[in-house]
Amino acid sequence: MIEQTVAEPDADGYTKALSKRQVQMIAIGGAIGVGLFLGAGGKLAQAGPALVFSYALCGLAAFFVMRALGELVLHRPTAGSFVEYAREFIGPWAGFTSGWMYWVNWAMTGIAEITAVAIYVHRWLPDLPQWVTALAALGFLVLVNLLSVKLFGELEFWFSVIKVTAIVVFLFTGVALVIGGADVGGSEAGVHNLFAHGGVFPAGIGIALMTLQAVIFAYSAIELVGIAAGETANPRQVLPKAINGVVYRIGVFYVGSVLLLAMLLPWSLYSGAESPFVTVFSALGIAGVGDVMNAVVLTAALSSCNSGLYSTGRILRSLAQKGEAPAFTGKMNRRHVPYGGILFTSVAYLFGVVLNYLVPKEAFDIAIAVASLGVVATWATLILCQLRLRRAAVRGEVERPSYRMPGAPYTGWATLAFLALVIVLMAFAGPAERIAFWSIPVLAVLLFVGWRAVQARRSTAHQAAERVAERD
Repeated sequence: MIEQTVAEPDADGYTKALSKRQVQMIAIGGAIGVGLFLGAGGKLAQAGPALVFSYALCGLAAFFVMRALGELVLHRPTAGSFVEYAREFIGPWAGFTSGWMYWVNWAMTGIAEITAVAIYVHRWLPDLPQWVTALAALGFLVLVNLLSVKLFGELEFWFSVIKVTAIVVFLFTGVALVIGGADVGGSEAGVHNLFAHGGVFPAGIGIALMTLQAVIFAYSAIELVGIAAGETANPRQVLPKAINGVVYRIGVFYVGSVLLLAMLLPWSLYSGAESPFVTVFSALGIAGVGDVMNAVVLTAALSSCNSGLYSTGRILRSLAQKGEAPAFTGKMNRRHVPYGGILFTSVAYLFGVVLNYLVPKEAFDIAIAVASLGVVATWATLILCQLRLRRAAVRGEVERPSYRMPGAPYTGWATLAFLALVIVLMAFAGPAERIAFWSIPVLAVLLFVGWRAVQARRSTAHQAAERVAERD
């Protein structure tokens, strides 16, 4: 039974309830989500073995983003994460914008995750409507997040253990099958599958570039460890190791998994209708193994949605404390859980339930495309903040931590250019990506209007305070 007692809260109202064990697994598990477990299947069918290069390129960008995050966290650990760093190094408007774009990311990611849950459950209960499964999953995860931080950490720890174990088992099994040239569903596993079915770029380099947006989404949630910093004991000791663990595992878990998938079966045998890992294990013909893997990827989807509720609850509270989000989202319960922000995000997730009712086949693609905008905004914010931190350190205004982003500032500017390319390419991709691209001006207008409203409210409050002071 999980201990429910909590430590004394800090100045922000949070308790240091997350242990070193939990933080390290949250960091690892955050780097393994539904983008890999489900999204890789459809993208392999679209781009073929070239998807390996997409994962490698995005993995390199993710490496620099994580190192930038690490430097910022060691500068000042805070549960507000990059929102607070944006305020400090860019300006108040940047904190407002990055916070709400991160919320957009997780609102859409949560929709993708509960859609994935419904797709996985469909394998066992084909007659059960997707929206019913999505609603049940949402209810369970909201309850977990509202109860306590420690319960969230423990559940996420075991979710991450299952995901990591499954990936490790797949990697060892896949390597053995490739080396042995095993028969996988009537096809011989081997390196030749990378070249024998139209080459490495069977659909062309252009199509391979179009997959970058989906791959960026697959890497989303790696920044979660930065948000957990505010509820971690000894963050300056724990977090560098946790961040390094994410960075090293990106190459193995992501690039290694996609490379093996491309070698185990011809790329044309994959589809977006099921997890590529389920496709491989089902093709082996071993009774029940496909169902076991389906249960694992179901766990991964629940894990990511769980993380989304956790992180947005903290980010919204950080915004609410500055008057930049509805006051309700800043409220905490007696267990020191920011229930207002969690419930606010869960309402957005209910929109995902509706989406699964109206357009069940398109729900996943639309959600991850819009979510990618939030991922790019978050990553760009972290890079810009690191660049500003470095500049401030050069001027002697702050002390730069010993844990640093390598190659700065050049690697920072290169990463920003890559992220800009990803956004531009979305305009030329499929219908879901184009919907996301043309939503950018809409989001920009909403953020501009929101920020002006915040400024107007602050100005009114300031004037009222001055009048009171004059009367006194």
